[in-house]
Amino acid sequence: MLQKVPFVDLVAQHQPIQDEVNRAVMAVLTKANFILGSEVEQFEQEFAAYCGTPHAVGVDSGLSALKLALEAYGIGPGDEVIVPANTFIATAAAVTFTGAKVVLVDIRPNSYNLDPERVEAAITPRTKAIIPVHLYGTPAPMDEIMDIARRHNLIVIEDACQAHGAYYQDKRAGSLGHAAAFSFYPAKNLGAAGDGGILVTNDEQVAEKVRAMRNCGQKEKYHHITTPYNHRLDTLHAAVLSVKLRRLDGWNEARGERARLYNRLLVGSGVVTPEVPANTVPVWHLYVIRAANRDGLKDYLAERGISTALHYPIPIHTQPFYQNLGYREGDFPITEQYAKQILSLPMYAELPLEAVEYVADAIQHYVSERQVALPV
Repeated sequence: MLQKVPFVDLVAQHQPIQDEVNRAVMAVLTKANFILGSEVEQFEQEFAAYCGTPHAVGVDSGLSALKLALEAYGIGPGDEVIVPANTFIATAAAVTFTGAKVVLVDIRPNSYNLDPERVEAAITPRTKAIIPVHLYGTPAPMDEIMDIARRHNLIVIEDACQAHGAYYQDKRAGSLGHAAAFSFYPAKNLGAAGDGGILVTNDEQVAEKVRAMRNCGQKEKYHHITTPYNHRLDTLHAAVLSVKLRRLDGWNEARGERARLYNRLLVGSGVVTPEVPANTVPVWHLYVIRAANRDGLKDYLAERGISTALHYPIPIHTQPFYQNLGYREGDFPITEQYAKQILSLPMYAELPLEAVEYVADAIQHYVSERQVALPV
């Protein structure tokens, strides 16, 4: 019997918490304090404690958090920032918006994250920072990256926009570098009711700079001391996020249960399942496989009611906007190869286990019917 398996189901997430969310939203509406209301500071404190950092500053997106972090560390025109070639374009865009140059680096084989050896080779006298991305919810190799940063006196800003609650060496994502950016896009493990983001850091001065920049450059009203951006986290979003944060660990564990079931059921399927690096606990924002005939598999699953997605099929260096970087096809062979093979399967905390079984069974049948070889 044909099932319908959505890629993500936010209605299923919100139904059990609807009453609590409604109360939180109504409290904001009643007070009518929509801009930097008390709920924003409350959530900032809660999220900082969750990440194990002393400071958190709510902003309007993960991209804004990255950009403001770079600016707070004084990065701008003439500087270079190392970014993985395999990431969403926002990681690179944050660098571009500061006037600094994006320097792309390929990923580690059998991983989707930055390769530290290639990072070392890309450093020049102009390099000022590295942005490792904890892609799909799996932490990047931060010990190696931080060691490189210390030796070259570089700033490390984690792009943790997909890694809310992930662990590396028993520390939360967000507490591993000098600062970190998170996104609260609704489909993230911790999602707002629209766009939102946050910067976390151990550096009080950086936190204060970002706190001012996000609010028209103000430290106090009408006293503009720095770049006057408008990148505030809405009070309504903060109220919703506080409700959801209390459930995040449980949701992450539910995602982990589904990822482990996928792993077990896809053994011998002819697709490559995700590797979990040693000393990491991923949060499975996405469950991404690699398939030799990705597009054929995607269509086959769609015919059986299974929704999938591609993250990210067009590498940054081949995007029209970034042709000015001077890279060409072939410069980042692992990223380019994987971009043709990646397929994100349905993944959310409420995904029924029988739906996971249905998806895995469909993949096994597809590979068996067509005798598809394992991708290299």
